[in-house]
Amino acid sequence: MMIGYVILIALVVGGLWLWSIYNGLVTLNVRTDEAWSDIEVQLKRRYDLIPNLVSTVKGYAGHEAGVFEKVTQARASAMTAQTPAQHAAAENMLSSTLKSLFAVSEAYPELKANQNFLDLQHELRDAEDKIQAARRFYNANARDLNIKIQVFPSNMVAQSLGFKKRDFFDLPDGDAANQAVQVKF
Repeated sequence: MMIGYVILIALVVGGLWLWSIYNGLVTLNVRTDEAWSDIEVQLKRRYDLIPNLVSTVKGYAGHEAGVFEKVTQARASAMTAQTPAQHAAAENMLSSTLKSLFAVSEAYPELKANQNFLDLQHELRDAEDKIQAARRFYNANARDLNIKIQVFPSNMVAQSLGFKKRDFFDLPDGDAANQAVQVKF
């Protein structure tokens, strides 16, 4: 009779342990999904600003068609990226092309004084700041989930239930990737 109670207690404790690990993994998984969604919202906001910025600059510097085309292509590439690695590479390319666009604007003093252009620059700077914050939030959640998936004993539960590690949203190595988009007035 005593052995039956010990076995019952061991099963209850084991079940509670599995329940706790599973719920922790699900919680971290959902938080990581939420954090990725935050990144996508901020990126969408940024992508929506770019055509207005290009149109404003085009009005003053219409003969700079190559720059506009590169910005448009980089934006399209970034919008179709699926994984954090693809997003990081596409965002690096988009940042480089935006730097070219702002370099073009330097040659047009009347453009730099245009209130619409100044407002768009401010909005873009704000979007960049929010993307950076969302990226940090996502990476922190991905880190916590990855740790939980890899440490013993939760790694056994995670592996058997199909939880997967998440990639970090890191910028690729290189000078262009590590510099913020410069918005000058």
